[in-house]
Parts: sequence; C-alpha cells; structure tokens
Amino acid sequence: MLIIGYVEDLRRLVGHRRVLLNGCCAVLVNDDGALLMQQRNEPARRWGLPGGLMELGESTKATVVREVAEESGLRLDPDQLHLLNVYSGEGTSVAANGDQFDIVNTAYYAEHICGTPRVNDAESLQYCWVPFSLLPDNVPRTHQHAIRDYLALKAKQADKG
Repeated sequence: MLIIGYVEDLRRLVGHRRVLLNGCCAVLVNDDGALLMQQRNEPARRWGLPGGLMELGESTKATVVREVAEESGLRLDPDQLHLLNVYSGEGTSVAANGDQFDIVNTAYYAEHICGTPRVNDAESLQYCWVPFSLLPDNVPRTHQHAIRDYLALKAKQADKG
C-alpha cells in the first residue's frame, strides 16, 4: 500500500535541511518524433520532462506511470517504458521555499505515445509536443542529460541499422 505524501511528511520532520530524494522522468516521443515537454509553475516556469518524486512502496516505473497520469492524463503502459539511465551527483538544489535536496533521477523512454496531454494539476502550466531541434533552454540538468542520452541511443541504433 502506498503512503501518499512521503516528501511532505519527511519535510515536517527535517524542515529545510538537505535530503536525498528519488525522482523519475520520462522521455516520451510521439509518432512524429516530437518530445513531450511540460512547463511547470515551479521553479520559475521551467520546461522539463514529465515525472516526479517517488512515494514509499513505489517502483521507479510505477512512479513514472503515476506522475504522467496525474499531471497530464496520459496513460502509459509500463511495458512500453525502457530504462534510459540513472542520474545523480548534480549537486544540492534549493527550492523556492528553502528546502534543500540532492536528487537521484531515474529516466525512462517510450516511443509511439498517443494522446493529447492536458493540465491536470497546479504544478503544470502547459504541455507541448516539441521537435528535438526546437527544445527550450530552461530545462533541468538531469532532464537535459536524459534527452541527450536518448538522442545518443537513437543515433547508435540508426548506425547499427
């Protein structure tokens, strides 16, 4: 059984002190070869990949499926998700409210994603299918790494072709 609100409960105990968080994101590509990007309210209207933080009892794959459904309404088949990489050691971040954290981010990718994402929560401002040649500049580092690694994987697959 999932205990929802793990990070909120943790913050009540430790305040703004530095903690280690586990996040997950997804490189989701449609049939036109465009990437699903999410513009979030915080921090500072940044663009990024859909995803979020793990809850107690969740697998990384389950986190991606849950977060994408909660935030965009898109339903992912867990069998479509392929592990891309795990990113860590990016340094400490500080949220707008002063919370300090380091993150371990697990990235997956899935292709042939269909559907129209819609804003389902206060975290998101909008979703767009964006061609890889037109990606926004203000993307978190771990998401930039995931996008870069996905493109490298596709180039390698094309070379073996």
